[in-house]
Amino acid sequence: MDRYSRNMLALSKEENELLRVKKVCVIGCGGLGGYIIEMLGRLGIGTIIAVDGDILEISNLNRQLLSDITNLGQNKAIQAKKRMNIVNPDIKLIAVEENFTLDNYKSILDGCHATVDALDNVESRLRLQNCCEELGIPLVHGAIGGWYGQLTTVFPGDRTLDKIYQTYDDERIKNPLGNPSFTPAMTASLEVSEVVKILIKRGDLLRNKMLFINLLDNCFDIIQL
Repeated sequence: MDRYSRNMLALSKEENELLRVKKVCVIGCGGLGGYIIEMLGRLGIGTIIAVDGDILEISNLNRQLLSDITNLGQNKAIQAKKRMNIVNPDIKLIAVEENFTLDNYKSILDGCHATVDALDNVESRLRLQNCCEELGIPLVHGAIGGWYGQLTTVFPGDRTLDKIYQTYDDERIKNPLGNPSFTPAMTASLEVSEVVKILIKRGDLLRNKMLFINLLDNCFDIIQL
């Protein structure tokens, strides 16, 4: 347990051991997903499923942890597996080299204790919420744009994303703000803390609440949903 000894003041020995038998799925291995996988793996989550059908591009280098100049053109989920093999081979990372769809969601999410939304469009997020609800899996949602981020935790039956995205047009709301390196890192860390609280059943979750992050003005606001 030396690897996890610095967890011990925040997490008990029993909680650390509990994390090692948990299975978490991360949908999307880009800006948010790369950091989420990194932190989950370093914490010692026993099994991580990394899902992404996309490849790394040069425009990813400014913010995506899994990208570097040697692996451009490679699948993101595979790079997550390679990364975790050298960061923490003590855990199991399953790379799914395809996008999350209604055809594959049952096999991808089978046996998961939590799912993390690291997607980049509303339609896919709503689909993921439906799938997690059907299978009884808690979902941690995060989204970013420019200096701003948001996150919430959705349990089956909450339908929280319906409230957030009551009306939407994916073409109209495509991110016009860009994504610097620090926004996905900050939002991802908060998503991971929500996952851990779900798994150890301790702490105050952002359930039926939304945390808004404004790094430009150093504002963090929570609203009830």
